[in-house]
Parts: sequence; C-alpha cells; structure tokens
Amino acid sequence: MIRMILINVALLFLVACGPSTHIVDSWRDPSIVIDTADVHKFVVAALLKNQAMRHRVEDDMAALFPDKAVQSYKELGDEDLKDDEEMYNQQLKRDGFDGIVLMRLVDVNKSTRYVPGSSAVYYRSWRGYWRYSWPAYYDPGYYTTDKSYEVEVTVFSLKKNKLIWTATTTTINPPDRGELFANVSKVVLQRMKKEGFLK
Repeated sequence: MIRMILINVALLFLVACGPSTHIVDSWRDPSIVIDTADVHKFVVAALLKNQAMRHRVEDDMAALFPDKAVQSYKELGDEDLKDDEEMYNQQLKRDGFDGIVLMRLVDVNKSTRYVPGSSAVYYRSWRGYWRYSWPAYYDPGYYTTDKSYEVEVTVFSLKKNKLIWTATTTTINPPDRGELFANVSKVVLQRMKKEGFLK
C-alpha cells in the first residue's frame, strides 16, 4: 500500500512540474545541413487565428535567432494570404529570405484519469493505528482531465522550393498557449541541433 502511495505521489509530482513537450515524429532531408552562419534571414510564422497570440508566438520564435528571423506579420501582414504562391515566393526571395518556418496547432485531445486519494496507514496494533492515524485525514480520490496539444513545425527552403524538415510534437497540460508554443520551439531547436540538421 505504501508503494502505491509513493507511485501516485510521483505521478502527481510529474504532472505538477509543468508541461512536458516531446517530439512524436520527425523527418528531414538527409542531404541538407543548415549552417546558421550562412543564413541571411528567414520568416517565422505561427498559423493561429488569434492575432495577438500569433504575434506573441512569432516574437518568441524570432527571439531565438536575433537578426535572422523575421515575423511573418511584419513581412506578409496580418491578412490571410492570397492564392498566388509564386507572388509570395518572389517577394520573399527579393527581400533576401532563405526559408520559412511554420508552426501550427494540429489537434487538442482530452483524456480523463483517476487520481487516487490517501488514507491512514494500517498498523499491527490498534494503539499504533490510533497514534499515527489521529492527526491524519481521509483525502478522497477524484477524476481530472488532461489536455494533450499536438503542434506541427515545418521548414521550407525558398532556394530549393521544397520541404526540408518537419516534426509533430505533443505537450501535456500547458498553462497557456504562449508557453505551449515556446516549449515547442525549444524542443524542436534542440532536435535540429542534435540530429545535425542545424549547426
């Protein structure tokens, strides 16, 4: 019984520690390695309907690469893009951009789990039980709902006009959308460096 209580406490501690972001799946073009010293500049875009959140996320993304990353709302505006892809490609190339990094929320999944309560520990004698249980109380279990956010990150090369890196991430119970996307950016950047895509 004590072992079960310790396991439950450990699980609660892990959930309470904050959001945990990890990469579920990723792909890269094995022939491409990006040396940040050779990159002139690139666009970072958060495909979010809420414009204030979009600006916040793009600002956070751009802050990871000062003087190289430019927010899409500054380069392309806040309105939805028209269908003329070639026009935008020419604009970005003309303005000296090498690529574009896009981030979007794919899905939000909910799951319910039972958090067991706690009660007094039973002892061999009634006196021992009395002594250790007197100050204790019964804490009933309860159900709680966890939210899992799937975010996709893609990197397109404007020079090669193709997808060169993509990943899907999952984050459990982020406190807000801003921290969700900030965690995703950090985890994705770590993966890119670890696998040699970015140096």
